[in-house]
Amino acid sequence: MTSAASNSDDYLSRLNDAQRQAVTHGTGVSAGIADSSPLLVIAGAGSGKTNTLAHRVAHLIASGADPRRILLLTFSRRASVEMTRRVERICKTVLGDRAGPLADALAWAGTFHSIGARLLREYAQQIGMDPAFSIHDREDSADLMNLIRHDLGFSKTEKRFPGKGTCLAIYSRVVNSGAPLVDVLLKHYPWCSGWEVQLKQLFAGYVTAKQEQGVLDYDDLLLCWGQMVSDPVLAADIGGKWDHVLVDEYQDTNRLQADILLGMKPDGRGLTVVGDDAQSIYAFRAATVRNILDFPASFDPPARVVTLDRNYRSTKPILDAANVVIGDAAERFTKNLWTERQSDELPRLVAIWDDTAQANYIADRVLEEREAGIPMKQQAVLFRASHHSGTLEVELTRRNIPFVKFGGLKFLDSAHVKDVLALLRFAQYPRDRIAGFRILQLLPGVGPTSARRVLDTMGESAHPFEALKDMKAPQRSGEA
Repeated sequence: MTSAASNSDDYLSRLNDAQRQAVTHGTGVSAGIADSSPLLVIAGAGSGKTNTLAHRVAHLIASGADPRRILLLTFSRRASVEMTRRVERICKTVLGDRAGPLADALAWAGTFHSIGARLLREYAQQIGMDPAFSIHDREDSADLMNLIRHDLGFSKTEKRFPGKGTCLAIYSRVVNSGAPLVDVLLKHYPWCSGWEVQLKQLFAGYVTAKQEQGVLDYDDLLLCWGQMVSDPVLAADIGGKWDHVLVDEYQDTNRLQADILLGMKPDGRGLTVVGDDAQSIYAFRAATVRNILDFPASFDPPARVVTLDRNYRSTKPILDAANVVIGDAAERFTKNLWTERQSDELPRLVAIWDDTAQANYIADRVLEEREAGIPMKQQAVLFRASHHSGTLEVELTRRNIPFVKFGGLKFLDSAHVKDVLALLRFAQYPRDRIAGFRILQLLPGVGPTSARRVLDTMGESAHPFEALKDMKAPQRSGEA
């Protein structure tokens, strides 16, 4: 007993005071009752947010929480894997040999979308859904949107109708923000506002097509989850699966995700969210900073707020500049980042004429730093979006400066990988028109019209593959 307590003390001693408050919240027992009130951790940049959240999960397990009843929601799959690894490492310092099995039992860790998919398959029959549903990625969803767009005649309008990508983006923002279509168009897509009636018709056709084909898109994973927890009985059952729900990067959640959390934990018991209102950058994906700003007042009594303001990454001059900039925000959680790291070097603000001059300036600095003894592998250029690097890539290549670009096309978005996945999906579920539409057009002599005719014939049959076998092949496709 003494040894375990000693390990726990050593483990907590690695944290600063604010981190320790966040980690231990709700694990102390007063009058035999654990405090499970809601907690908001405002984690400034470089303040050890990930380390603190991992320590909190590990500390909950070490304090007796059942890891099978802990839900950990992260912004990305990579973050989920990294967080789980950290939890296991921390548990080992406290629990020793028992850490492995307990950490392995942390089965509910992932992104909102991956957890949503698991829950929908688990509750499919209760909500009248086929548990074998397919999930369309963004490209598949855009293709289906385009198919409906073409069937409705919107691809042949006198004035150019919004493209498939824009239509899907509008639909996605409506779903995730919960805002009316007219408001979304006026605020975010004013050039499309004249197509409101047609877009409503398109979206209705898109939803119908998904239902007929037994497919969901990424937005449906959240939408259906949100609809489930809007039912009091289902909400109590789903929310009751977990004693603790922890959410990372809460500033980047959208309205639908916040509604899901409040639907599962309306009183906030066991709910912890971590984020930084100053780092909310995903408004273009319908994320809203209001989620984190309004979180404390969503409960009665209000959620406890713990602020992590010690920065371990930057130097004092950089933090001084950042504090001044964010200090002008109209609404924010008050915090001033500080650090013990000193430096005489000030950040530099450089005004550049255009993209070409900017690329030249950066290339010059890279070469200067290299001559000063800083290897190129220790130099980095940050940009807001992948396409912003184009001019710089050209300039670096022209000067024979080697570089590695992180970002851009993902492996699973490569055409040949999507072809294989589409074939597997079509083999498993032949009513998936998007998968079939893609696969059929890979065959020589089969175009959109022939592919649609084949899929229509299959769709009319109770046994689609039998219908395909008995069908006369399109003339130009020959033996293929």
